[in-house]
Amino acid sequence: MADRTAPNCHLRLEWVYGYRGHQCRNNLYYTAAKEIVYFVAGVGVVYNTREHKQKFYLGHNDDIISLALHPERVLVATGQVGKEPYICVWDSYTLQTVSILKDVHTHGIACLAFDLEGQCLVSVGLDSKNTICVWDWRRGKVLAAAPGHTDRIFDISWDLYQPSKLVSCGVKHIKFWSLCGNALTPKRGVFGKTGDLQTILCLACAKDEVTYSGALNGDIYVWKGINLMRTVQGAHGSGIFSMNVCEEGFATGGRDGCVRLWDLNFKPITVIDLRETDQGYKGLSVRSVCWRGDHILVGTQDSEIFEVVVHDRTKPFLIMQGHCEGELWALAVHPTKPLAMTGSDDRSVRIWSLIDHALIARCNMEEPIRCAAVSTDGIHLALGMKDGSFTVLRVRDMTEVVHIKDRKEAIHELKYSPDGAHLAVGSNDNSVDIYGVVQRYKKVGECIGSNSFITHMDWSTDSKYLQTNDGSGRRLFYRMPSGKEVTNREELKLVQWASWTCVLGPEVNGIWPKYSDINDINSVDANFNNQVLVTADDYGLVKLLRYPCVKKGAKFKKYLGHSAHITNARWSHDYQWVITIGGADHSVFQWKFVPERKSKEAVHIATQETFADSNSEESDSDQSDVPEMDSEIEQETQLTYRRQVYKEDLPQLKEQCKEKHRATAMKKRERAPGSGVKLHFIHGYRGYDCRSNLFYTQTGEIVYHVAAIGVVYNRQQNTQRFYMGHDDDILCLAIHPLKDFVATGQVGRDSSIHIWDTETLKPMSVLRGFHQLGVCALDFSVDGKRLASVGLDDNHTIVLWDWRKGEKLSAMRGSKDKIFVVKINPYLPDKLITAGVKHMKFWHKAGGGLIGRKGNMGKTETMMCAVYGWSEEMVFSGTCTGDICIWRDMFLMKTVKAHDGPVFSVHALEKGFVTGGKDGIVALWDDTFERCLKTYAIKRAVLAPGSKGLLLEDNPSIRAISLGHGHILVGTKNGEILEVDKSGPITLLVQGHMEGEVWGLATHPHLPLCATVSDDKTLRIWDLSPSHCMLAVRKLRKGGRCCCFSPDGKALAVGLNDGSFLIVNADTLEDLVSFHHRKDIISDIRFSPGSGKYLAVASGDTFVDIYNVMSSKRVGVCKGCLNYITHLDWDKRGKLLQVNTSAKEQFFFEAPRGKRQTIPATEVEKIDWSTWTCVLGTSVEGIWPLINEVTEVTAACLSNDRKVLATGDDLGYVKLFKYPVKGKYAKFKRYVAHSTHVTNVRWTHDDSLLVTVGGGDTCLMIWAHEPEGHREFKLCDSEESDIESEDDGGYDSDVTRENEINYTIKALSSNMRPMTGVKPHLQLKEPSVDERPPVSRALPQPEKLQTNNVGKKKRPIEDLVLELVFGYRGNDCRNNVHYLNEGADIIYHTASIGIVLNLTTSCQSFYVEHSDDILCLTINQHPKFPNVVATGQVGDTGDMSATSPSIHVWDAMTKQTLSVLRCFHSGGVCSISFSATGKLLLSVGLDHEHTVTIWKWQEGAKVASRVGHTQRIFVAEFRPDSDTHFVSVGIKHVRFWTLAGRALLSKKGVLSSIEDARMQTMLSVAFGANNLTFTGTISGDVCVWKEHILVRIVAKAHTGPVFTMYTTLRDGLIVTGGKERPSKEGGALKLWDQELKRCRAFRLETGQIIDCVRSVCRGKGKILVGTRNAEIIEVGEKNAACNILVNGHMDGPIWGLGTHPSRDVFLSAAEDGTVRLWDIPEKKMLNKVNLGHPARTISYSPEGDMVAIGMKNGEFIILLVASLKIWGKKRDRRSPIQDIRFSPNSCYLAVGSTESAVDFYDLTLGPQLNRINCCRDIPSFVMQMDFSADSAYVQISTGAYKRLVYEVPSGKQVTEQSHIDRITWATWTSVLGDEVIGIWSRNTDKADVTCACVSHSGLNIVTGDDFGMVKLFDFPCPEKFAKHKRFLGHSAHLTNVRFTNGDRFVVSAGGDDRSLFVWRCVHAPH
Repeated sequence: MADRTAPNCHLRLEWVYGYRGHQCRNNLYYTAAKEIVYFVAGVGVVYNTREHKQKFYLGHNDDIISLALHPERVLVATGQVGKEPYICVWDSYTLQTVSILKDVHTHGIACLAFDLEGQCLVSVGLDSKNTICVWDWRRGKVLAAAPGHTDRIFDISWDLYQPSKLVSCGVKHIKFWSLCGNALTPKRGVFGKTGDLQTILCLACAKDEVTYSGALNGDIYVWKGINLMRTVQGAHGSGIFSMNVCEEGFATGGRDGCVRLWDLNFKPITVIDLRETDQGYKGLSVRSVCWRGDHILVGTQDSEIFEVVVHDRTKPFLIMQGHCEGELWALAVHPTKPLAMTGSDDRSVRIWSLIDHALIARCNMEEPIRCAAVSTDGIHLALGMKDGSFTVLRVRDMTEVVHIKDRKEAIHELKYSPDGAHLAVGSNDNSVDIYGVVQRYKKVGECIGSNSFITHMDWSTDSKYLQTNDGSGRRLFYRMPSGKEVTNREELKLVQWASWTCVLGPEVNGIWPKYSDINDINSVDANFNNQVLVTADDYGLVKLLRYPCVKKGAKFKKYLGHSAHITNARWSHDYQWVITIGGADHSVFQWKFVPERKSKEAVHIATQETFADSNSEESDSDQSDVPEMDSEIEQETQLTYRRQVYKEDLPQLKEQCKEKHRATAMKKRERAPGSGVKLHFIHGYRGYDCRSNLFYTQTGEIVYHVAAIGVVYNRQQNTQRFYMGHDDDILCLAIHPLKDFVATGQVGRDSSIHIWDTETLKPMSVLRGFHQLGVCALDFSVDGKRLASVGLDDNHTIVLWDWRKGEKLSAMRGSKDKIFVVKINPYLPDKLITAGVKHMKFWHKAGGGLIGRKGNMGKTETMMCAVYGWSEEMVFSGTCTGDICIWRDMFLMKTVKAHDGPVFSVHALEKGFVTGGKDGIVALWDDTFERCLKTYAIKRAVLAPGSKGLLLEDNPSIRAISLGHGHILVGTKNGEILEVDKSGPITLLVQGHMEGEVWGLATHPHLPLCATVSDDKTLRIWDLSPSHCMLAVRKLRKGGRCCCFSPDGKALAVGLNDGSFLIVNADTLEDLVSFHHRKDIISDIRFSPGSGKYLAVASGDTFVDIYNVMSSKRVGVCKGCLNYITHLDWDKRGKLLQVNTSAKEQFFFEAPRGKRQTIPATEVEKIDWSTWTCVLGTSVEGIWPLINEVTEVTAACLSNDRKVLATGDDLGYVKLFKYPVKGKYAKFKRYVAHSTHVTNVRWTHDDSLLVTVGGGDTCLMIWAHEPEGHREFKLCDSEESDIESEDDGGYDSDVTRENEINYTIKALSSNMRPMTGVKPHLQLKEPSVDERPPVSRALPQPEKLQTNNVGKKKRPIEDLVLELVFGYRGNDCRNNVHYLNEGADIIYHTASIGIVLNLTTSCQSFYVEHSDDILCLTINQHPKFPNVVATGQVGDTGDMSATSPSIHVWDAMTKQTLSVLRCFHSGGVCSISFSATGKLLLSVGLDHEHTVTIWKWQEGAKVASRVGHTQRIFVAEFRPDSDTHFVSVGIKHVRFWTLAGRALLSKKGVLSSIEDARMQTMLSVAFGANNLTFTGTISGDVCVWKEHILVRIVAKAHTGPVFTMYTTLRDGLIVTGGKERPSKEGGALKLWDQELKRCRAFRLETGQIIDCVRSVCRGKGKILVGTRNAEIIEVGEKNAACNILVNGHMDGPIWGLGTHPSRDVFLSAAEDGTVRLWDIPEKKMLNKVNLGHPARTISYSPEGDMVAIGMKNGEFIILLVASLKIWGKKRDRRSPIQDIRFSPNSCYLAVGSTESAVDFYDLTLGPQLNRINCCRDIPSFVMQMDFSADSAYVQISTGAYKRLVYEVPSGKQVTEQSHIDRITWATWTSVLGDEVIGIWSRNTDKADVTCACVSHSGLNIVTGDDFGMVKLFDFPCPEKFAKHKRFLGHSAHLTNVRFTNGDRFVVSAGGDDRSLFVWRCVHAPH
């Protein structure tokens, strides 16, 4: 039998020929040690030119494509391609990995750059969004990420002179990024007129915000800020690929083959043209330059590296060469010299010296080369070409001997015969041609047996035979030289082959994996001397195997380096080296062959090598000599713990089902029962598939787990306490070194790890998000700060956590095979080990990754347990064969036989070890495992009298051992926990059933006992009294599923799984009688009540047999069921049986004959049933949940007082219902403790306890029943029903609007007015008739616009500065007005502006960094962060781009941004709150999931995030004294949240403690001492909560919704604000005491019918109120005096805007039916008039004494300004008036309406206002109107994008363009016309320019548009897309814009934001 192990020799990478120049740039640098670092294929190369040595970094598993050098020039970062590409940061000196950065990018990593300090690394991905990511690379943490650009990014760099700034460039763009918080915000570079928009390939940053960049056309673009300042033209002839900055200046390299040096100001120094030098050639292209001192490194497209010395720049040294781009297939080795020949698709053939590591000859051919061979004498070199020809050259001087073309397809293989006489040439034409060498290569034979292309050939040693392989996987033999096929295999038996390069044949079977028919191995070469074989495959692996290897799936050693397919591999002539060549990476690797060595040396292998073959022991097959796997381990490795439905899926499933059942929800449903249960004791311990999960705590209690429960057991009092935070099976448990905290890991789709306190049973931290399916192993570090965990996913991912912070430090795939144990090194917390099936691995942390190496053991064993010993390198592991392996570092020192069968547990002591095994023996060892000091056998004979139960068998398999308190704690596979005293006696503490489902459960009719029967083939009797022990146990032949006590309690019937049942004596468990009448499982068994005369036995084969117990005979059979029977119940008389089947059928049978009866539902309820355990029928229909497709109710039991029905279901829930449970989906109380399905539930005879058994979790749980009145609030997991009641406390229009509002970002807004037609900038201009000659004798054209300040010198306006904002967002936002600076300032927001108002000066200052509307605002109340404000804005999707929703944290006084947090809350951020310490920020999103997120805002780091609620959450606030507790309220929602580590845990509010309380829509929240929370509801009530339980309701605190509440920190008083009518007693504002018992109401003197308060805040003696009507009011607490600080329009849009002709006041008219007069110098509203109807437009008369107002209903009014009396009103139209204007001579009033008409009224005729004329034929509605200066014309802009001119007052249209051109206008507000075509921008496809106004000077025009931008242009602007300045701040849809008199201010009116902005005009200097 051949040796099946991997060979002992190995390969070491010695040299790589080549450099990756293609598709990569900037990848070649000098390190600090003056070595050169670059990469090729998947290898990082460090090349020392002085010593001509290479070192290799092999940490990547695919092509490297990017490289960056750390500023200290020792560390290198490299990025690779691949599906899950990662970045390695490594040390160029030691070649060790320092950090691995992964899990962000996909496809590949295109660019990398370190910042100046080297702390941060930026990377760019190759994904479709070209994601940019900034890393804290040492910690492996992402600081920020954002989509980079829609097209490829070629270079990225940090600005080395400004912190937190980056620049990226690529296809047709350059972007300047700033990093703040977690937000990367880009600004696109503006090319402007200075240069063409084009692709930028490389860049370098200089000081003073200057950036130099290299462009595709060879120019250098110089940027200042974001603007293109100048270009250096023709710096290179074509694209500039590389730019490098050093102390002396800049070096650039281009496609033109030149390198240019520039000084620091980018003045040219010199040019080096490499094409002109000795080694140069035409087409040389530079891809990378590096300038250091007087040396320059140059990397080229064709894989060469040049080194240039500056002062001798004409003679560059060629220091590295490789093949150019194109596949590399041909490889041949010289027969007698250390030379290798390669030929590639780049058409060159090259000869390499393996000794000098250099290229010694090169020759270019006409065709791509596909194969090569050297003749036996080494004189000729034959090359096979792609076109079917072959060429023979002389090796000596590369001259041609012959060139022959006999074939059309590529030649893939050729070989000389060993005697040198013939050359065999194999082609893709499926044939091999034989040529005679001496006859000048005349064709002498042909082999034509193949029907596919020829892939490999070998000659026999006597040159008489040739074997071939072809593409179809056939192996053929031919006689030589004739080429006749050999069919008789006999004659081949003795043939010896000269070489073996074939992949088929018995000798090389082992190179193929088992069960595979793939042909991915490209090349093989055998080394006959050393009996090894090297193979090369498509996955870039070089493998070393033994030769011959006959059996498939042989063991191998494998080596990575090549990235993709390796095309060829050959041994050198003396077998010193292996040469391999890569196809796509076209590189040549030279490996040194290291023959077998003595094991002593093995210890001293350089780290590098072990790294190279780190995974070498892996193989695709199992060895034959691995010992039989132990049955227990076999079982365990096959467990997957997958679930059909995970608890995490329930909310979604519920949502899906809810739609179906909306109707049922409306019905009044039964309440949950008053009484509850509390978990009291659990019989069970999970030992059958878990190990080392049992420990002593600090206080000497015992902690372990079973089902979904962590148990803390007190052995003195025999009581248990429970940690119930998990919702599915716990699989592992680890204890903190201080023995006070415990970590437990569970099963789950996204499984979580909880770290909890064994005293308080509260979670300290919950870790989620990294493990799928489950967590199977955990370990704390010795300092307790770190935790290692292993997942159950296919790769058994290992994660290292900082558990308190909840942060993942590192993660890595662990192993394909199951891992049983993970341990952190107690001396070096960065190291750890994992052990499991067939492996032991040693890991160390590197940044965000872990690097693992396999332990070197001879044969691979499965490890079951492991511990570290007394020093950092000693490790001891227990194997599945009973040995202890002793390791030092990664090397196995020796093994010691410790147990028979597997060693399951090993535990290290101060001086020695303790082990436990399957043999049931506990052994104590000395500290070197030399001697076994003592053994303890676990036997019944030594059980101490105080034991709480009985040992089932001697020597049970031991799964866990722990020491402490003078005892050894032992957990067994049979579910027992024992305490072994050092002196020998053993006490049994806890026990449960063994592996197997437990179904059978019966409680005794009058004693506190119960019986269980399980698939583990035991029947057990348990004592339910406080002694909690197992009283008796009996083994059965078969497992059982049911049992039942007789009514007198003397007999116990047990149904078994084979169809038999027995009746045993209930005390002794001895048989009384047994029957076997059925084949299927007996599923239920019941004695009839009373004397117990009959026994009903239900079986899986659909029958119920009735037996007479006295006579032991079967007396009847109930037939007629169609399915498996699940439940049975007798009636009280013992005459009637009720039966349920698995198909949800209900049947009734009469006893004893078994006759079937049909009974109507109404009668069934009247029958007096002796027991009720059935799950069907009208009296229990409410127990079936909403999602009954996935979950079955498996068991039910009615209490003996008939009040409470308990049920168990498939999801592990125990529920209590009030009986009878009529109507669907009843309310219930629910308890989680069992993990999978609850198989049975039973009440004890007196209803004092509820007993439940879990199927797979093997537990028997005992619950204490707590009747009503006896209330312990905390315990019930939740009371709820699957459908919330629809009734949510009423309806309120404001709440509905706030809930349904859809926020969209401004960039997506569409037109406000229903426009039709073609936009102005897209209209084709008709040439006018009289195109004037250029020199015209005509009069000069008149002014376009009458200018009002003619006397002064006219000055254009340069800029607008925001001066004032009138407006406050109160109608749909809340809690957004606050005091700052002890009440001196207030802060609020409107549109996208944060406003700080100083109350003494009335001055406003603005925060304008938001890019879209602000929705929420909060201030930081901690004294460490004075005046820190956070505001959250609207956003689009949460893709982290610039339009994503974001939160800005800023200083209210300086307006400086402190942090920007981009969030995933798609839609926007609707609520934010700071924590007590001010360091954390809580945000709530408007996304569908209403996500709740917690941030560390200073670092921009997301701490935790969780789905909040299915419906809208309005507010979430931290408790004022906490950083971990907060409350969220919303639509029918209140939740109490806790932050544990990085996890958010929450509880729903529990209402049941108050009669008829119902979950209303909650709107606001406040806090009181002692964990009180107050929530304001939609109905006006305030709910008071203690923890999460409702304790009282303050009814009608307000008459309408309570929109806002404020908790004063200094005295605890609470302010509430709501919606109510002002009255004597009440008001919309109230101040309450700390308990919300007494209150004082304030009236807001606003004159509104209903006051609606949206925001309150309390300062010293003052209360600040924000209302729905956009007022902010200050109320004095003492005198209740109201002072209105801010006014605004309450509903928008504000359509009308009129500025006074001579004063700085203006009027606004809005949808809210008011006209308001505003004073700019006084900064306030002077007056307001309520019109009673929405107003649309407003205009002053030329003298300013009258005002005309147009209404939405078609009416218009004229007021006198002085008295505000109505002068006249008229309604001639039915639809809105859009614009109204007085003529400049005050004669006429023009009224434009939506009815496509303009009416003229003559004002001189007095106030009766008769219409004198109207303009007809207007194509659409009227938008704006302007009179001419002489009042003779009016111009009208319309909704069809047409501008028309009419005569006044006749109403005739003027059509002649020349005529129109001569009109001088009094005003210009039109957005249409040739003069203003330039105001329309390119991106107005969905939106419009809505309004415009030309300045009084006639030099400027300002416009407003649907995107909310105010723009300033020059006037006129007839050129399209004119230059302009943009001013942001408004929300979408500006409605109007006007200059005030003298062009001092611009006023803009907002549509969506109902705000007026006043901008100060900055005029150009004279």
